[in-house]
Amino acid sequence: MAGLPPGLLIRTAKQVWTTLWQTMMGQMAPSSKSGDYQRPESAFRQWVTSDGAYLPEANRYQLIVGMGCPWAHRTLVTRALKGLEEAISVLPVIPSPDEGCWVFETPFRGCRTLPEFYRQVKPGYQGRATVPVLWDRQKASIVNNESADIIVILNEAFNEWATRPEVDLYPDALKAEVDQWNDRTYQAVNNGVYRCGFAQTQAAYDRAVTELFDALDVTDQALGDRPYLCGDKVTLADVRLFTTLFRFDVVYYSLFKCNRRRIQDYAHLGPYLRRLYQLPGVAETCDIEAVKRDYYGNLFPLNPGGIIPSGPDLGYLKAPVEVLASR
Repeated sequence: MAGLPPGLLIRTAKQVWTTLWQTMMGQMAPSSKSGDYQRPESAFRQWVTSDGAYLPEANRYQLIVGMGCPWAHRTLVTRALKGLEEAISVLPVIPSPDEGCWVFETPFRGCRTLPEFYRQVKPGYQGRATVPVLWDRQKASIVNNESADIIVILNEAFNEWATRPEVDLYPDALKAEVDQWNDRTYQAVNNGVYRCGFAQTQAAYDRAVTELFDALDVTDQALGDRPYLCGDKVTLADVRLFTTLFRFDVVYYSLFKCNRRRIQDYAHLGPYLRRLYQLPGVAETCDIEAVKRDYYGNLFPLNPGGIIPSGPDLGYLKAPVEVLASR
């Protein structure tokens, strides 16, 4: 190899790495023919209701979460805002950089990895083993693994045991508006950052990054006359946006190439992020070291060296926020 011309060595290395990269990305982030990232559908979609197969009870259900995962983080924020810490327990999993999956810190039900756990619960399961998981300990069953569903369940089903039952994050009067915001932010922002980071062609990236910052600009403008997306009260629309914004400047800005602007540089999105972070219980759900470890340390195709950056300093999240009422 020492005698190879530098140009040939570089071209060979690029060809080998590109082939390996495309193979790994295809497994980690399935894409369309045009190179756009496509998020698979969740497989478990049952609900906790007073007249269904899964009844609301304290200490019956458990959340299996990865602390670095924004989708799992939604459930922890909702749990905190409702005051359900004593009623719903949490079981964390951590990503394995070598195995490419979530693993239990200590074996759970005889399972070491989350894929093993999924297959134990549903023999023959071939889908993705994702977090969050709403686990029914009584029936030894996965109730739901779709974060959008789980946060609605947490908001509605366990008020009897909530320390803040008066907090309604999905009130009837605002459901249509909350749903509209969710539709706007899911594809362009929540999933948009992944569409940027996991894009496999320049055209796919260009589409995703344009949609992302167009959506952020619109959202920033909307927050100019209100503290939260739907007015004076925090809703599930804010919860769903918050966990993406919290990770943005730390991970998505650099690792996912979402670097047109930081969230803290927006006139209204910056204070909005701080306002949500400072709500009761929310800061305790935010594990920035886990976020950096899980993204920089485990997404090998995006960061082959696995080097985790030391910054940024998130002290600004604790800075006072102007009291803002809807006008």
